[in-house]
Amino acid sequence: MTQDAEVDLRELVTARRAELELQAEKLSQQLQEVRDELEERTVADRVARRLAEQVRAESEPAVTSPAGQVAGRAVLAVPQRERGMDETVLPADYQRIMDVVRRADGPVMVKQVCGELGISLEPARSEALRSKLNRLAERGWLRKLADGKFTTTL
Repeated sequence: MTQDAEVDLRELVTARRAELELQAEKLSQQLQEVRDELEERTVADRVARRLAEQVRAESEPAVTSPAGQVAGRAVLAVPQRERGMDETVLPADYQRIMDVVRRADGPVMVKQVCGELGISLEPARSEALRSKLNRLAERGWLRKLADGKFTTTL
């Protein structure tokens, strides 16, 4: 091989190396941009999930929590029953429950109340209603019998 050919070959190799290094740098930048976008999408997914959970929580009745805040102080959504109190102090869904129990011929089971209120008997729904009935019994609005049925205290 002649010296001129050797010099030309070295120049070609050097030029090709420079092209490849430039291409590698561009690919590295693209890869970083893709990783940045993936990270942004992950954060956006987390934010969207949290917002959806917040909207879902806000759309559920506020009475699912036994306590709330009034003027910075904790208060019970279902207050302890005292003499002379009537059911109008209860949240609307608890008033409907009380109405169903009061109208019944005798003690009622959770599934009967679910049926009267048009609530599904799937466990998540019926257990939520059972919790409300228990809360009413704990606070003196209803009486829970040994067999698990509920009746009015009157």
